[in-house]
Amino acid sequence: MKLEYLWRGTPGHPLHPPLTHATIGTYTFATAAALADVTGISNNAATHGWWLALIFGLIITGPTALTGLLEWLKISWGTPLKRTATTHMIVMLSATVFFLAAAILGHACFKTGDVSAGPFILTLIGFALLTLGGIFGGSLVFVHGMRQLKQKEAEG
Repeated sequence: MKLEYLWRGTPGHPLHPPLTHATIGTYTFATAAALADVTGISNNAATHGWWLALIFGLIITGPTALTGLLEWLKISWGTPLKRTATTHMIVMLSATVFFLAAAILGHACFKTGDVSAGPFILTLIGFALLTLGGIFGGSLVFVHGMRQLKQKEAEG
């Protein structure tokens, strides 16, 4: 077994995508919980869920970003793949900054059980950037074929 498998995953099974699923799911829940509070569907529970999801999302972002960086470092400079991966990385890091700001400014909301306008808007911007970054991330796999095993299609 190669030592590199510990941080990149095995051929055909990279570590970064499953971590992105956890991160995206967590931030999506945070956004939905914030929306539930702001619209009055739920109050204290939604606010607490929103803030705790932001904190968990920020924690899981660490290994997600690290595994993504390790993948990025393997890409040849000046290629369309590198440009797309760099754009993906910048957009996702920008989303993280907005989620971090929402969590910091939203701590008071967590205490009072009510999501205020500022942290809510930061969460929405973070989610919009997360969605855009996910589009670029998907194109790394589905357009550029990054980390896919090349297999023959079944003849039929």
